[in-house]
Amino acid sequence: MEKVGTSTEQMKRNDHVSLDIDKLTASVQEELKTLHAFSDECSIYRVPKRLRDSKEYAYTPQLVSIGPLHHGKEELKEMEEHKKIYLQEFLKLSELSVKECIAAIAERETRLRNCYADNFENMSTEDFVKMMLLDSSFIIMVFLKEFSPAFRRNNDRIFGKSWMIEDITFDTCLLENQIPFFILDDLLKLSKTLGGYCMIELTRDFLSSTFGDSWVPKDILEQINSSEVEHFVDFLRKCQRPAQRKQPQALETRTTPSAMELHQSGVKFELGSREKIFDMNFDIHKGVLEIPPLFLEDDTEKLFRNLHAFEQCHCKGGYVSDYIATINFHVRGTNDVDILAKKGIIDYWLCDNDAVMSVLHDLDRGNVVNSKRFYFADVVGGVNNYCRKRRHKWIAALKQNYFHNPWVSISVVAAGALLILTVIQTVCSAIQVK
Repeated sequence: MEKVGTSTEQMKRNDHVSLDIDKLTASVQEELKTLHAFSDECSIYRVPKRLRDSKEYAYTPQLVSIGPLHHGKEELKEMEEHKKIYLQEFLKLSELSVKECIAAIAERETRLRNCYADNFENMSTEDFVKMMLLDSSFIIMVFLKEFSPAFRRNNDRIFGKSWMIEDITFDTCLLENQIPFFILDDLLKLSKTLGGYCMIELTRDFLSSTFGDSWVPKDILEQINSSEVEHFVDFLRKCQRPAQRKQPQALETRTTPSAMELHQSGVKFELGSREKIFDMNFDIHKGVLEIPPLFLEDDTEKLFRNLHAFEQCHCKGGYVSDYIATINFHVRGTNDVDILAKKGIIDYWLCDNDAVMSVLHDLDRGNVVNSKRFYFADVVGGVNNYCRKRRHKWIAALKQNYFHNPWVSISVVAAGALLILTVIQTVCSAIQVK
């Protein structure tokens, strides 16, 4: 019986192994020959699932697709006709032919494809080049029309409706909806009549008109070279690069006092620079934690999310990811939000402190930080060391309990003076008795 069983099992195993090894070998070898290797030039990615799942719409274009990742989606097709109209305007304005533009883009096709994490092998060269032509000319014309109303036509539907240009602005700031900056720069330079315009200047003007100086500082072009810019999300991240460059250090612990606990330990909160959101610093000698103002609403949350997603994919961590983690270290309850809001550090167009806390915690969901290279390690370590010293808590308690308003302060001083006088009187009486 054992021999029969063994024979049956062996037959089953042989059935599973019945394949043409040579044929499969040839197939695998052929696939390896045509394997597309990802380029070092890659800078445009699909948002990781761990981030996308928390709020998908924050990463998804609502009106217009730019680049191949969302190209062809039914809900975005309406804007394709607008792209053709803007291409026509661009050709007339720049005195370029369709052939000249197509040739310029075709020459850069490989480099353009290398900028995307997906290789889009199913998209033909013709379709890819045509998409890039329409999307590039559309972006250039939108930016030119925003820069100067002289470029707008009376029947311009996009600029005739404020909500459309606003939606387009936010769609151009989504990681999955990017186009390499160099192709915009090259096409504008190719123009025979638009030599007085620079793509990096148009970008600064366009984005600052929506997000203001807090996101796009006025002097940013003195700090950024157009050749360094990958795309618009990268431009915004570079705009917010901290003025005081820190050397990332090891993070000793991810446990740090909340804003309320810092307040009770005598830490003073001060408003930092309005032009650099990530310039957070702690002065351990003065016990001052300086945090730039953070304005929260639905649109700024989208910006944060896409800057964060780009950094997580491209930079392996950095000041955006570490800032989100650090803020969440200090905001663990609505009373923490209240303390920072009273100092003007957190401002919002949300319903209440619970909504603010929810947004901050959602931003941190799926956030991966490198504890060995943490940008704000000096801040976290500084407040931890400051709060460990008991004298800071005693002094803070004294101030908060007895010197929180002038009348209480006067009463405490008067009581202290009375106590001192009583002691002096007692001592003098004792001396006289002797």
